[in-house]
Amino acid sequence: MRNAAPDRPSLETPSGKGAGDENFQVGSWLLPAALRPHVAAFYAFVRAADDVADNPDLAPVDKIHRLERFEAALTGPPGLAASLPKAQALRASLVATGVSPKHALDVLAAFKRDATKRRYRDWPDLLSYCALSASPVGRFLLDLHGEARELYRFSDPLCDALQVLNHLQDCRADYLALDRVYLPLDGFAAAGTGVETLADPRASPALRAVLDRALGGVGDLLSTASDLPRALRSPRLAAESAVILEMARRLARELRARDPLAERVELTRPQFLACGLAGLGRVLWDRRPIRRRPVPRAVPR
Repeated sequence: MRNAAPDRPSLETPSGKGAGDENFQVGSWLLPAALRPHVAAFYAFVRAADDVADNPDLAPVDKIHRLERFEAALTGPPGLAASLPKAQALRASLVATGVSPKHALDVLAAFKRDATKRRYRDWPDLLSYCALSASPVGRFLLDLHGEARELYRFSDPLCDALQVLNHLQDCRADYLALDRVYLPLDGFAAAGTGVETLADPRASPALRAVLDRALGGVGDLLSTASDLPRALRSPRLAAESAVILEMARRLARELRARDPLAERVELTRPQFLACGLAGLGRVLWDRRPIRRRPVPRAVPR
C-alpha cells in the first residue's frame, strides 16, 4: 500500500487578525444581509494576502511567489484554487455577483509592491500605492451594491484616507518590524529629520510635524469624500459610509492630539458608538424627504 502524499505547505501565513481587529470594519450589520457573505469573502481573501505581504519571516521573492499563486487561484484554471480556500470562496462570490476580479487583483499588486518597496518619495507616490491597496475596497463595495462607477471619485479618497490613518497608527511598528515607512520622505526632509526617529519611544517635535503634514492630507481626502453618503442610492451603504466618515474624522483628531509612537492610538468603544450615532443621524438628515409648501393659487379679481 502506498503511503499518502505529505500535505503541501500552506501558502497562507495567517496573523490571527480578523475583521474585528480592523479600525473600520468592512461589512457591518448596516449592509444588506444578503451581501455580507460576499463582503466577508473579499475581506478574508485580502486579509490572507496581506498577512503574506507583512510576514517578516518571508523573503521578498517568496512573498511575491505566494501572492502570484493567490492571483492564479482567482483567475486561472479552477483547480488552482483548491489549495487556497479563501481565493476559492472569493472566486465563487465573484461569479455569483458578477463583480469584476480587478479590485482583488489591484490589492494583490499593492501587496507585491510591499514586498520590495519600503519608502515613498512624496504624497502622490503614497497615493499611487493607496490607489491599489485601498481604493479597490470601496470600488468593490460600490459594484457589489450596483452603484454608479462615477461615485469612485468619492469612495477612492475615503478609502485612501483610511489607509493613511492606518499607516499613521502603525508607523513605528512598520518601521521596526519591516523597515517599511509609508510617511513621505519629503515630509521628513522638510522637518529636518529622518525616518530613524520612528524608532524613538516618543515623537520629537520634528516628527510631530511629519505626522501632522500627513494628517493635513487626510483632511483633504475626507473633505472630498464627504459627499459620498448623500450620493449613494443604497440607504444601507450610505449609512455605512457616513459612519465610517465620522470614525475617520475622529481618529484623525485623536492622532493629532496623541502620540502614535508612545501608544496605540485607536477609538474607544464609546467613541465608536458616538461616531455611529453621529453618522446615522447625519445620513438620515441628508436623505430626509423635503416637504414643499404648496404655492397658493391666485384669487381672481
